[in-house]
Amino acid sequence: MSSLLQVEGLVAGYGRSQVLFGLSLGIEQGQCVTLLGRNGMGKTTTIKNIMGLSKPWSGKVSFRGAPIDGLASYRIAQAGLGLVPEGRQIFPNLSVRENLIATAADRRKKPSPWDLARVYRMFPRLKERASNFGNQLSGGEQQMLAISRALMTNPDLLILDEATEGLSPLVRQEIWAALSELRKEGMSILVIDKNIVPLLALADYHFVIEKGQVVWRGNSATLKASPEICHKYLGA
Repeated sequence: MSSLLQVEGLVAGYGRSQVLFGLSLGIEQGQCVTLLGRNGMGKTTTIKNIMGLSKPWSGKVSFRGAPIDGLASYRIAQAGLGLVPEGRQIFPNLSVRENLIATAADRRKKPSPWDLARVYRMFPRLKERASNFGNQLSGGEQQMLAISRALMTNPDLLILDEATEGLSPLVRQEIWAALSELRKEGMSILVIDKNIVPLLALADYHFVIEKGQVVWRGNSATLKASPEICHKYLGA
């Protein structure tokens, strides 16, 4: 496997409040990796600094060996990172179809690019709701749309911040099934979520953070065999 995303010594925060204290992590091509931790430990701040939505105070972020820290967020997205943000942030006054095509692109000319037909096969509900506005969708439908919108950019790395937060159990199952299918297809994924059991089944590797630092890292088998880690850092 070759390195895809590398974060080294990331220091970041807001105003005078420091949130990240030298955080480092890496994702290999084709891996599914999680970023775990309690609320307020720096998970979303990490994602924002990777995606250029916030500027790191220091440290390095590279994608396919090229530095991306300091780039504008749209340049980072064009480089091949697709974000499903916390809170979904879909366009409320655009239809489902318009949300999907607004930022759609296939810059790397993939052999089987994501398009409307492929998205609708993954989430048939979106096809049924294609003409509905974003603000007319349920929370679960909005999350399906947010995932699909990111896929329509044909990313090399899909990043999900709170993949199933606030969703019903049935919708969660549908989201996990979709991510599992993406995983089987070789999609590289970085995911934040609080539901440990499905993450253990989905992901190759886990980074646990506490107060802006990685305090544990390892594979699913090791994390599953370490309930003290889940109890201490995740409250699970």
